[in-house]
Amino acid sequence: MALADSTAPQQEITTRAALRSPVLLSREVLAGIVTTLALIPEVISFSVIAGVDPKVSLIASVVLALSMSVLGGRPAMVTAAAGSVALVVAPLVKDHGVEYLLPTVLLAGLVQIAFGALGLARLARFIPRSVMVGFVNALGILIFVAQVPHLIDVPWLVYPLFALTVAIILVLPRFTTAVPAPLVAIVVVTAIVMIAHLGVPNVGDEGEIGGALPGLTPFLAPLDLSTLALIWPTALSVAFVGLMETLLTAKLVDDITETRSHKNRESWALGVANILAGFYGGIAGCAMIGQTVVNVKLARARTRISTFVAGLVLLALVTLLSDLMAQIPMVALAAVMMVVAVTTVDWHSVRPSTLRRMPVPETLVMAVTVAVVVATGNLAIGVLVGVVLAMVLFARRVAHVITVTRVVVPGVSPRASSTDARPGAAAAGATDARADLGPDGGVRYVVRGPLFFGSSNDLVEHFSYAADPARVVIDFSGSQIWDASSVAALDAVVSKYRQHGIEAQIEGLDDRSSLFHGKLTGLLR
Repeated sequence: MALADSTAPQQEITTRAALRSPVLLSREVLAGIVTTLALIPEVISFSVIAGVDPKVSLIASVVLALSMSVLGGRPAMVTAAAGSVALVVAPLVKDHGVEYLLPTVLLAGLVQIAFGALGLARLARFIPRSVMVGFVNALGILIFVAQVPHLIDVPWLVYPLFALTVAIILVLPRFTTAVPAPLVAIVVVTAIVMIAHLGVPNVGDEGEIGGALPGLTPFLAPLDLSTLALIWPTALSVAFVGLMETLLTAKLVDDITETRSHKNRESWALGVANILAGFYGGIAGCAMIGQTVVNVKLARARTRISTFVAGLVLLALVTLLSDLMAQIPMVALAAVMMVVAVTTVDWHSVRPSTLRRMPVPETLVMAVTVAVVVATGNLAIGVLVGVVLAMVLFARRVAHVITVTRVVVPGVSPRASSTDARPGAAAAGATDARADLGPDGGVRYVVRGPLFFGSSNDLVEHFSYAADPARVVIDFSGSQIWDASSVAALDAVVSKYRQHGIEAQIEGLDDRSSLFHGKLTGLLR
């Protein structure tokens, strides 16, 4: 993937090692700070979408970041109140009130805990590479497009500040990487705006962010079955949208850092974190993909320290430094996220030379994933559509990989009923070969390729029932049986031979296929 570094495999950096190294520790702390600054405007805007107070999302993000730093299975991945969750809960809050948000978040958290405890996170391994590439490319597009409004209908001073921010981000790493370039860019541009008293849009314009900490979220909805009936569809959506984005982001970070994460731990930890955020904050969240890329790619964070620092810095900004945070120009944050967007896209995947060599179904899946994500603004929906399309195209391809070869063993006299052979290549071959048959021979059919619901449907058509001699062997040493549809198809073949007075013999099944066939044969109609 384009996001993976092109260097040699990286050695995993532990939290203990970072605490013992001043260089690593400073890198993690600075990464946490720049990640917090990239987090604030998106969290505030997502609170508006969800229909809740901006401080609710900010405090929930503090709880999520801190708890996932301790419990999560993917170090350096940023978790906070996310746009995908905001889109899901917005209709519920609008139609029934914010009091139903807490029970929805609690139920979603329980579902996520069960998902992780049951080990279902391993299902993420079945997401095809083409879907993952589409996910990454769509992510880059969404991040970029989300920043465009901050550059439209704004004072002209925004544009030189934007250019300065981008220049610092791109040029500074050529001289030093001791301090994250995005952090330097944000500090420099903020200082210029404050010293020169420039009138440009800032974080304070996005919503109210200061004040004292709120208490525990009150449970105001009725605790009865009617509430459960109302919230469960939204809760399931929150749970699975959050899980999907979190697991995909974890896989993305695995690629960038060339390390492995614990997906099941990440799943149940997300559920616990969402329950905590529900009680103290009021809204759920999941992995923040753009901010995670800022943390692990631009700021080069690798441990839990960075995300823990991000939570602490966000807490300090909300409670103690809200006036300073409000002065940060939106153009600086928008420029950082646009650079992230451009570096996120897998440009190799869309090169003409790559597209010419790539199989058409793979390119189609990637393009559909990108199109659906961009059209809906929902990464989870796009990934789901991409996975389903990839499954359909795969089933269509492998449905035609089955080959059945008819081999005549000389020596058997032809059957009198051979004139009933069905027309076709196999039947014609049987008629031409019958002159050489004798009393001790027969016909062997050699089946090659995996048998499942897609490939076994036309298995019955590969045999010449009326033209075959009295002894028929079906050899499965080059094939495997994978589902009940295949057993039913094989039973149909044997049944047709019996109608012609022939007991077809099945041989060559491997142990698993033989056991599976033995359990189901004769039971399917």
